[in-house]
Amino acid sequence: MNIFGVGLPEMAVIGAVALLVFGPKRLPELGRTLGKTLKGFQSASKEFEREINKAMAEPEVSGDAAKTAEELPPSD
Repeated sequence: MNIFGVGLPEMAVIGAVALLVFGPKRLPELGRTLGKTLKGFQSASKEFEREINKAMAEPEVSGDAAKTAEELPPSD
């Protein structure tokens, strides 16, 4: 198991230190908060990626096409 370059032994050490620092009563609350935060980041990342893909899929207007549209006389 390897998450973000952190293996199982490192995660066990981090968990043990967190248990010592925050105590057994606050640890589940911190876990829930961390989970909600990560889920929020994940959804924001997906939305950002969706917007980038949408912008990339839109056809580009070339400079020549914009000039010809500007040079046309106004229609009455």
